[in-house]
Amino acid sequence: MSRLFFSVFIVVAFTTRAAFAQAVAQPQDPVWVQIEAQPSLSQAQQRVREFSATLPDVNGFSLGGGWYGVALGPYLPDDAREVLRVYRREGQIPRDSYIAYSSSFRQQFWPIGANLLNLPSPAATPVTEPTETPVVETAQADTPTEQPEEVATTEPTPQVAKPDETPSEARASERALSREERQKLQIALKWAGFYDSTIDGAFGRGTRRSMSLWQEANSAFKPTGVLTTEQRAQLIVQYNAVLDGLGMKAVRNDTAGIEMMLPTDVVSFSKFSPPFVHFDSSGDINARVLMISQSGDQNTLFGLYDIMQTLEIVPESGPRERKKNSFTLVGENAGVISHTEASLADGEIKGFTLIWPAGDEERRRRVLSEMRASFTRTVGAMDPAAGTDDQSIDLVSGLEIRRPKIARSGFFLDGSGHIATTSEAVAACSRITVEGDYEAKVIADASGVAILRTKEALSPAQVATLRASAPRLQSEVAVSGFSYEGILGAPTLTFGRLSDIKGLAGEPELKRLALNALPGDAGGPVFDDSGAVLGMLLPAPQGGRKLPDQVSFAIDADTIREVATAAGLTANASDRNTLIAAEDLTVEATAVTVLVSCWE
Repeated sequence: MSRLFFSVFIVVAFTTRAAFAQAVAQPQDPVWVQIEAQPSLSQAQQRVREFSATLPDVNGFSLGGGWYGVALGPYLPDDAREVLRVYRREGQIPRDSYIAYSSSFRQQFWPIGANLLNLPSPAATPVTEPTETPVVETAQADTPTEQPEEVATTEPTPQVAKPDETPSEARASERALSREERQKLQIALKWAGFYDSTIDGAFGRGTRRSMSLWQEANSAFKPTGVLTTEQRAQLIVQYNAVLDGLGMKAVRNDTAGIEMMLPTDVVSFSKFSPPFVHFDSSGDINARVLMISQSGDQNTLFGLYDIMQTLEIVPESGPRERKKNSFTLVGENAGVISHTEASLADGEIKGFTLIWPAGDEERRRRVLSEMRASFTRTVGAMDPAAGTDDQSIDLVSGLEIRRPKIARSGFFLDGSGHIATTSEAVAACSRITVEGDYEAKVIADASGVAILRTKEALSPAQVATLRASAPRLQSEVAVSGFSYEGILGAPTLTFGRLSDIKGLAGEPELKRLALNALPGDAGGPVFDDSGAVLGMLLPAPQGGRKLPDQVSFAIDADTIREVATAAGLTANASDRNTLIAAEDLTVEATAVTVLVSCWE
């Protein structure tokens, strides 16, 4: 509010000494926080809408003389001073905002239809005419009153316990509360279902109403809208009851340089595996906590963000966000909910992970809230040499890497990146990936052959050439596949011979091979001695039959081509007339073979 607006408003608001004297003579009457005045109704309506988007209890009143004011309230005087202090300090209202009295205002224009001053309707009294000092209905003020006597006689008067403080004593003790203590009360009221507004520590109309509702729900208390010391304590006890038995205590770990609240009856220190301090389950609740601590920069932070998402403790479903200097990961499945957050400051990355059983959301949210609120950085970050790490290819800093349900092989069919694999590799998958990074979907599945298309277009350097004619019996063949299901970073070639050009029951589309294949090889291309693909390796037969060693089967190139054509694709097909050297075949096979993973 400009100084000119301020001066004009003072002249309009207090036109007589009598009006001012009447206002200050009743210090417990509802008051307001005047934040702005505008010289036109349209400007005032615009400003009141803007303030209403971020603040509660916003009202608009005519001031007379063609001016219109924006005010917060109504409040008790003590609450108004607290609102004024808090909102000024946070920069949410102008620095020249001040306490105003109901006598300052005329007709209310916002919220639409509201009439907190209980004035006659605009049709009866134009807003430009002066009005008498309004009387505020106490039922709409901060402190609710008892019902009129005639209403109370319809039911027996409830028996209430003698309060530990009078309302004036309660307000006096309330004034001694810090802003954090006031916010904690609002949080507790919100948790109890009585408050749904901003946690700001300013006890306005909404907070007073929620206090009154809580008092009514706890029948021993009279609904005054002001909590006594005893009532505040009882509310906090109710709020913290869900944490009973968890042993929430402050835990300081100097190795990690972190102090925070932990459920010490549920988890206990297990080991150091940089950058993690492990707190494993030690009670009936299958929960775990990790402290995260390491030196590094933004690249280190982003690398940790990527690595965390490969771990079994972070399920794939759930929101995740990476910012310039921090990240948050939430993963959830039918068994657990995992929450990880970490931030970079002064060359140190610190944070934590909470893993909690699914279905216990009330306690999980409260534990997480306590951990986040108490998280404190102390001196130093974890030394990379601290503790001992578990030596396993399946572990990262003592944590299991998330693995797919099955991993099989596939190969590029065309320059658009379409991939052929075995139907077994894509059966009952919630998600399919190619090379671990690219999401894929099935566009065709027939005769044991599945065709995949990745969501992100791929441009393979080389594609398979399907053999156009029947292969030669007893010729040398080689299967290219991820025999160990992705543990090795490249496909392996397994050499053998073409034993028969049909299956054991005479199936013309099958080719019997004399070679020892592993499960991960299924879906991989079978090359002849010229480098053409004569078929695709099938998984070992199921149903109790076990074939002798050195017996495998492949679906032939004609069947693969038919499935691709039905899907609208064109695969390369030709015969090669010259033998290919083993080293050249290795290069070609590596270029066309891909890892196909099926995830639950």
